[in-house]
Amino acid sequence: MAKSQELQPSFHATTELITIGIDLGDRFSHCCVLGPDGKILTEGRLRSTPETMARHFQDLPPARIAIEVGTHSRWLSQLLMEWGHNVIVANPRNLRMIADNIRKSDQVDAHMLARLARVDPQLLSPIVHRKQESYPDIIQLKARDLLVKNRTRLMNAVRGVLKSAGVRLSPCGTSYFPSKAAMCVPAELKMSLMPLLETISHLNKQIYSLDKAIESTAQNRYPETNRLRQISGVGPITALQYVLTIGDPSRFTHSRDVPAYLGLTPRRHQSGSVEQQLRISKAGNKQLRSLLVQCAQYLLGRFGPDSDLKRWGTRMFERGGKNSKKRAIVAVARKLAVLLHRLWVTGDTYHPLYNVAADPPRRDASNAVRGAEVPQKGPMYLG
Repeated sequence: MAKSQELQPSFHATTELITIGIDLGDRFSHCCVLGPDGKILTEGRLRSTPETMARHFQDLPPARIAIEVGTHSRWLSQLLMEWGHNVIVANPRNLRMIADNIRKSDQVDAHMLARLARVDPQLLSPIVHRKQESYPDIIQLKARDLLVKNRTRLMNAVRGVLKSAGVRLSPCGTSYFPSKAAMCVPAELKMSLMPLLETISHLNKQIYSLDKAIESTAQNRYPETNRLRQISGVGPITALQYVLTIGDPSRFTHSRDVPAYLGLTPRRHQSGSVEQQLRISKAGNKQLRSLLVQCAQYLLGRFGPDSDLKRWGTRMFERGGKNSKKRAIVAVARKLAVLLHRLWVTGDTYHPLYNVAADPPRRDASNAVRGAEVPQKGPMYLG
């Protein structure tokens, strides 16, 4: 089709299961409808509004509908499921055949989504949106993260301008930065930099207000965060982000599956006898992955209290090698993701020096000649 036509509801009369692929756009979306035999029943474009979607799909018999995750996928998937459809939200990260198509277009993307959903929905690597009741809390965390990033950019900009004027600010906390920087601003730069310092001061107040709100939300609505905060360095923001991102902890059969979900495990590229050593996948929630890395940096830093997890990460760092410190931080973040899930599921008390407090290996008299050690019993928690 040289020009996309409006979607025609000519398929409404069918009672057989149909498959629909929708390539969502900001203003318009392209739709492709396949019949049970895989033939195209109709296709076209429609406006990306709830009213237009209701006019085309609300009275349609139950169908399998595939869409890509994006800005409009949350509200659209909820509406489609309310109307009785089987909705598949595809992960575009794993759909290279769509993203790398040499003839990529909205029409082709809709065709591909529909055909993959008809053959095997698992090919789309479907994802599940978080529950609607937790959505405001997720936005609250995102709002704080955005404020912190903008405050950091402004502070770096002020430091850079002052440095170019021959003034070097000594390190200080964010709450003291505006007043300390104001005393060092040259007269000729006050008109330019004072508005930035006032904005930083205002951002400090907004971030402080959000911190209090997040603390209250974690305590009142998500009491399970208290189990996660047993670990030094894990505060209300990290604990709440972890709980909201994971959602239902029972969907992970093993706690060791969580790091892969959060993109903390290395990518794999194996062919024949060759297997390359690659970087972490960085899949999943970027905000939570960043928070876990910050927690790992604190644990391995000079202010981090002594613990089994810190000793384990320090030994890895002391091995040396290329990027040994970065590798140790990511490894500790990976173990931290496992430990948090385990504490959440079991409700156990966290013991920072569990391995140190355990009895040393004892040698049984009957095995002393062979030098066999009696294994220690009981669960072991790194951390």
